[in-house]
Amino acid sequence: MRFIEKLLDGVEVKWREVSEVFTLKNGYTPSKNKPEYWIDGDIPWFRMEDLRTNGNILSDAIQHAHKNGIKGKLFPANSIIMSTTATIGEHALVTVDYLSNQQFTNLTVKSDFCESLDIKFVFYYFFILAGKAKQSINTSSFPSVQMSELKRWGFPIPPLSIQTEIVRILDTFTTHTAELTAELTAELTARKKQYNYYRDQLLTFEDGAVEWKALEEVSDVYDSLHQTPQYSESGSLSMIRVTDIKDGYVNLEKTLRINKEIFSQFTKKYLPKKSDLVMSRVGSYGNVGIVPVDDSACMGQNTVVIHPIINSKYLFHILTSNVVQSFIERNVGGGNQKTLSLKSIKAIPIPLVSEKEQERIATVLDKFDTLTTSISDGLPREIKLRQQQYEYYRDLLLSFPKSETTV
Repeated sequence: MRFIEKLLDGVEVKWREVSEVFTLKNGYTPSKNKPEYWIDGDIPWFRMEDLRTNGNILSDAIQHAHKNGIKGKLFPANSIIMSTTATIGEHALVTVDYLSNQQFTNLTVKSDFCESLDIKFVFYYFFILAGKAKQSINTSSFPSVQMSELKRWGFPIPPLSIQTEIVRILDTFTTHTAELTAELTAELTARKKQYNYYRDQLLTFEDGAVEWKALEEVSDVYDSLHQTPQYSESGSLSMIRVTDIKDGYVNLEKTLRINKEIFSQFTKKYLPKKSDLVMSRVGSYGNVGIVPVDDSACMGQNTVVIHPIINSKYLFHILTSNVVQSFIERNVGGGNQKTLSLKSIKAIPIPLVSEKEQERIATVLDKFDTLTTSISDGLPREIKLRQQQYEYYRDLLLSFPKSETTV
């Protein structure tokens, strides 16, 4: 903190409006109906997918356009692309001549300011502008930044030596944060792998050692209604969808809400009970979760509820094991939208051991699961805290005194 205060103490900062400093142009998409605009193209054409895949400093794109599809000049290297529609504020520094799609506004430093601005400083300051962009959205069905306001926002120009030092510090922060995140992520992956290994070892039985039954022989399996319900913000009851089944549990606080009438309609087949299991059938198929409470949640589309006759926790661990997940992969059907049929779910092979052995295995794996969950909760929290720490100091470094006329 003292270093930052000393660095910025007495610094003279010139403020200019964004439209004074940058040339702003919208991106565009060469016609997809004309193959000659895309075949054998070598001009990088950036979309949001490029940022999500390759980060915020880009030297190449996933897709390339042909020169035949170019209108006028390319956007020049060392420009900033920022999403001003949909996912507001996402931005990147592009280090090559390029095109972008229309989701991005392309901002190029004007020649009058090239010698007074470090482009990496510009890139970092756009994290501040991204925050402002998220607060300046047109209220319509399709969110977009109010461009008239954006053009009038103030952009700071401190001495070049200060910019260079800020870039050096933030580059170092970025590297350290990325390294720490990678280490923590690797640790989390290793712990999960270790848990999966011991679980599958415990659930591996020698030929002839146990009796195998189909899932429908050791539980009741109920399919969901194949229709879309009407959700209600004021509803007090939960509908469990495919996306609500994560990491073995169902978080009812995050489910969509329905009223009693819809709930009654969707529980005609079956009303899920505490410790029942829910499995997803479509898209993210084969995920299994445990229903946490009685009589307050119903099944949404593309799910089944499994009411066990055997030990519920034992069956849960079996269904998440490698042997069952491999069976599911072999039996899933469909094209682009993979679907796990009710018939295949009912046929899932379940090793049937004694009640005492079921309880013993479930207890051991619950302990492993608790340990892994605590690590799984702790490491992402640590990653998030490090990222928040980085962003805090980044914003401090980019906080400059403003004149009364600065927007």
